[in-house]
Amino acid sequence: MDLPHTSTPFEPLSIHGRPVRVAIADDHPLLLAGLAYELEKQLDVTVVGQAANSTELVDLLNKHPVDVVVSDYTMPGGNYGDGIALFGFLKRRFPAVRLIALTMMSNPAIIRSLMMQGVQCVLSKADSLVYVAGSLYAALSGKRYYSPAIETIVKTHRISGDSTVPPISRLTQRELEVVRLYVSGYTVSEIAERLHRSKQTISTQKMSAMRRLGIRRDADLIMYGVNANLTSQPVSTTAEAMSLPAEGMPEGALDAAQSASRKLA
Repeated sequence: MDLPHTSTPFEPLSIHGRPVRVAIADDHPLLLAGLAYELEKQLDVTVVGQAANSTELVDLLNKHPVDVVVSDYTMPGGNYGDGIALFGFLKRRFPAVRLIALTMMSNPAIIRSLMMQGVQCVLSKADSLVYVAGSLYAALSGKRYYSPAIETIVKTHRISGDSTVPPISRLTQRELEVVRLYVSGYTVSEIAERLHRSKQTISTQKMSAMRRLGIRRDADLIMYGVNANLTSQPVSTTAEAMSLPAEGMPEGALDAAQSASRKLA
């Protein structure tokens, strides 16, 4: 931790003599109210707007100058998706805005992926909202900040802020082969045909790989593959796989995620 946890207001922190402008996003109204309450207790902090999905959040950022965004990781229903796709989009579209991720998931792969996107402040919904104040000041200072539950995950799984590639070495060769093909655009049925295995075997190997990596959603597996450059590595088939663009706009990531949800037929 670069900053201590605290439940008391910090000293005033303004930007060029004005209050710090914060936008908050979550699809649960009660949590939004709690976030607003905790932030507005801090001196020289103004909540400029609230959003319930990615569409509302991007509209808010397009209309109002914002210094920091505190956003839920899982926030379905918007045009810009959620999860890594949304945070990657926000980093590209609004590079000057500092990002704080809020999540209920205890998934080391998600924390690692957020780090690789440059999101250094991560809060768990299992922890008290008082930690949002510390994360705000850390974000403005360009430092890392994790609430206690997230910090435990980081230490337990030895997740480094300097890490650039998730640990693919924990996968078996067959699992890695399936993941490479899957994140390169092949369906489970197509992978089974190319590797001369049953659909059930491929599905089982894919799910086993996700468990080893601490990944639960297909969309996160695809983003993992992109970040780990698996789509650029050769696959052990006679055909060349389609590759997802590593720096593509989130619309592409969203299309891939939507396609992934239909693959486990």
